[in-house]
Amino acid sequence: MDAHHHPERLRLGTRESLLARWQAEWVAARLRGLGCEVALVPICTRGDAEKRGAIGSLDSQGVFTKELQRALLDGEIDLAVHSLKDLPTDEVAGLRLAAVPARGPVADALVCREVGCLAELPQGAAVGTGSLRRRAQLLYHRPDLRVEGIRGNVDTRLRKLDQGQYDAIVLAEAGLTRLGLAGRINHTLPLAVMLPAIGQGALGIETRAEPDAAATLGVLDHPPTHAAVAAERAMLAALQGGCLAPIAALGSVRGDCLTLQGRVLHPQGTRAIDVTFSAPLDEPIALGHRAADALRAQGADELIREGRTPSQ
Repeated sequence: MDAHHHPERLRLGTRESLLARWQAEWVAARLRGLGCEVALVPICTRGDAEKRGAIGSLDSQGVFTKELQRALLDGEIDLAVHSLKDLPTDEVAGLRLAAVPARGPVADALVCREVGCLAELPQGAAVGTGSLRRRAQLLYHRPDLRVEGIRGNVDTRLRKLDQGQYDAIVLAEAGLTRLGLAGRINHTLPLAVMLPAIGQGALGIETRAEPDAAATLGVLDHPPTHAAVAAERAMLAALQGGCLAPIAALGSVRGDCLTLQGRVLHPQGTRAIDVTFSAPLDEPIALGHRAADALRAQGADELIREGRTPSQ
């Protein structure tokens, strides 16, 4: 595309973390390949600023995204790149999700100090995760484990593991891969054991709801990935779980068929409800709602309520 189509330089907002920078650089490289000029603008978010205390206590829906959204609305930046699993499902007036590029790895990974897979962890092993979803699924399969909170970026968590504070930790395969740390993965947890967070492994490119900006970015959109995460997000929104409840989902696409697996768990892992439905690729929202209705019919609301009142 020639300069005539892109008179302006696109200002891309990014969080300061290594992973956020990787994601922003990845998007910037693709936009530059299309002939756009892109400048990265670092934005500090509340989630990055407040490293102490449990992330859950921060009202963590949107804790890494609100300042980026504010900068978009204020015109300080033209686009923001989010990890989709951090982006709340509530739409923000004046903003739109312009593109969802092809998804990275979706699984969760077990990183251990010594042993290989989940089954080989010793009785009562200490496993670090800040996620209620991961905690509940770990305990569902291994009620003997001591699942303990962990904070910090990927490097910090790996250091805490290496120092012996934990026997293992659970991290997203996508993040480790993007940071060049795939070699640390001992065991990629199978989906039957650990269904991912809504939007895990996918990036979302958000912009103001102006047609020209959206058109430029639309080139980066991968429709199958976009449909899959739209179904997952519709399910989550319909359950009103926020990101504190143990809710997991994965949309997958074969041809023009979209399949959605959904799971809701008791926070202590004592119960899990699973559903799977399929629909045409162009009906992701209806599919998400159908999955949510089926989960609800099997008692999901009660489990989500348990997740809202953290038991110490």
